[in-house]
Amino acid sequence: MRPSGRQLNEMRPVSIETGVTKHAEGSCMIRIGDTHVLCTATIEDRVPPFIKGSGLGWVTAEYGMLPRSTTSRMRREASAGKQGGRTVEIQRLIGRSLRAGVDRVALGERQITVDCDVIQADGGTRCASITGGWVALKLAVNKLMKTGSVISDPLVSPVAAVSCGIYAGQPVLDLDYPEDSEAGVDGNFIMLGNKQMIETQMSAEGSTYSRAQMNELLDLAETGVEELVAAQLAAVA
Repeated sequence: MRPSGRQLNEMRPVSIETGVTKHAEGSCMIRIGDTHVLCTATIEDRVPPFIKGSGLGWVTAEYGMLPRSTTSRMRREASAGKQGGRTVEIQRLIGRSLRAGVDRVALGERQITVDCDVIQADGGTRCASITGGWVALKLAVNKLMKTGSVISDPLVSPVAAVSCGIYAGQPVLDLDYPEDSEAGVDGNFIMLGNKQMIETQMSAEGSTYSRAQMNELLDLAETGVEELVAAQLAAVA
């Protein structure tokens, strides 16, 4: 049924390698099938002007795709002089998703920027970025706690994301590019470690879906998030 031969409820292989860069306070390379994303977290003793003096911390994100992360070369957005709408949308999604798992009072008045750079894309890059971004964020926070800069862990829960969709009439978990490009319905599901939902993005693309099908996709997403959270916790243990 699926081009990869996977079962309907089967994730692609997931691996998370930590400490992959020298200078970032937290870093990892997350691989979900053939989608590979480098995630780094940078701690800064400043916050955006709109929360300065509030005592609250801030977590934000930037996202980008390397020119040959896809089958044909993409022009660097820097050479175009501005970011595309898709890039802006995704990095805002990553930032607000990660903030949902943060106690900003416990973080203190500092900013952590999570950079997500897609090395290779095969579907689900925003989901991989959120999942790997949390690992990089956790490693950076661990350094703050080790030095005593933060007393209690400001990360209240892991944050993970997975795509699900309806491909060839069947609800499937973790779409790769061949499925994503042909799916009648496509969705991204972002959740806390306890499966409380942060954000759900679902859209019909040439088809429609029923309430029952949406529930099936949510069930699949919970299965995927559970596996991703286990991988996250193993990576930062």
